[in-house]
Formats: sequence, C-alpha cells, structure tokens
Amino acid sequence: MDEAAPEAEMLNLSRNTVMEDVLVPIFICTILPIAIVWLVGRVRKHETDKKTEIMLKAIENGAQIDTQLFKSKQSTRSIKQELMDKFTGACVTSFMGVAFLVIGLANQSNPGLFKGMWFIETALSAGAILMAIGFALFLSYLVSRRTLAKEIEAEDKNQEK
Repeated sequence: MDEAAPEAEMLNLSRNTVMEDVLVPIFICTILPIAIVWLVGRVRKHETDKKTEIMLKAIENGAQIDTQLFKSKQSTRSIKQELMDKFTGACVTSFMGVAFLVIGLANQSNPGLFKGMWFIETALSAGAILMAIGFALFLSYLVSRRTLAKEIEAEDKNQEK
C-alpha cells in the first residue's frame, strides 16, 4: 500500500503539470494578444473622442481651431529605417527558427539531451514556423525595397538639401 500512495501522488502531480502546460500557452497565445489589441484600440478611440470633444466645444464657442491637433501623427522615421527594421526582424526570426530547429534535431538524435525542458516536444515545429515567418519577412523586405526604390532615392535627395 505504501508503494501505491507515492505513485498516486506522482500521477496527480503529472496531471497538474499537464494542465499547466496546456493552460499557460493558451493564455499567452490567445488571451494576452486579444487583451493587448483591445487596450490599444480603446486608447485610440479615447484619443479620437477627446479630440472630437475639443473640436465641438471650439466650434460652439466660435474659437479658432488648431489644425495641428487633428493631424495624424506622421512618422519621423525614414523609409530606409523602416526597411532596415523589416530586415532585422527577418534575420532575428530566421535565426530563432534555426536555433529551434537545431535544438529539435539534437533532441531527436539524443533524446535525453534536453530532459525536463517543456518546449522540446515542439522545438521542430516552432523552428519551422519561425523559419517560415522569417522567410516571409525577408520577402516582404525585398519587395518593399524594390517597390519603394524611387521614394528612397527622393528621400535621400531631400535629406542632402
């Protein structure tokens, strides 16, 4: 009987970790991004509502309206900087994918190598997904660079003046 009790505790413990292993990624991958998007949307709506309220009060009072208040925020970053951000994102994502693929393949060849790490079972699939995302970002960079070549040239000429 004494031997059965530790096994039961061990099984109960493994059920809790399996539940945690399922719930934590679901929370991080679904609920957290939805909450972030909702909060950002809420902040933008609040800013728009405040600007509208100010505009309506100014119209009611017959005061001058500052048009700078209502202009959209223009990016101060150049097109080259934005393209370099795309390229950097592509490189980082691809390197992470390669790292996950190497870890997954190393675990396949030597199963006890990364014992106890929770992400090992999904390392190969995560690596493949990250490599695909990195490749897509790199293609986006190349297409953007080719499409915006004239705009980049014009921007460089404006900065020289």
